Amino acid sequence: MKKEHRFSYEHYDSPAALPEADRALVAEAERATARAYAPYSKFRVGAAARLRSGRILSGSNIESEVFPAGLCAERSLLFYAQANFADDPIETLAIASDPSDRECYPCGQCRQVMVDVERRQGCPMRVIMSGSGTASIVETAAQLLPFTFIL
Repeated sequence: MKKEHRFSYEHYDSPAALPEADRALVAEAERATARAYAPYSKFRVGAAARLRSGRILSGSNIESEVFPAGLCAERSLLFYAQANFADDPIETLAIASDPSDRECYPCGQCRQVMVDVERRQGCPMRVIMSGSGTASIVETAAQLLPFTFIL
């Protein structure tokens, strides 16, 4: 039996076309790239989250000499938010990178953690993937990982 999986997403050819709140969140993710520690890959990633309360949190990737002991920006931020603001769900997560030759998409581990966060908080989390002067938005992280692992 053949089945099909499709999803819709929004694409913006310019950050200026994003709604103001999303533009501000992407700008915060871009600022977070400056705080990344990426001496090996030279690929700095920043993430910013807007919580239901309106609070904005940010995080960046951290590499380690003891590869693969580093951590992606998305997971750094998501784990921090869960540990410190578990009762304040993440509504939107923005991701940016430097260099930014294309939109920055989360790795598989980050996608799984995003879906786990959605399940824990009981509500979807929009994801904005930005870079190279464009942005794409999905309404729920689960769209990025259609065959998610469930224990």
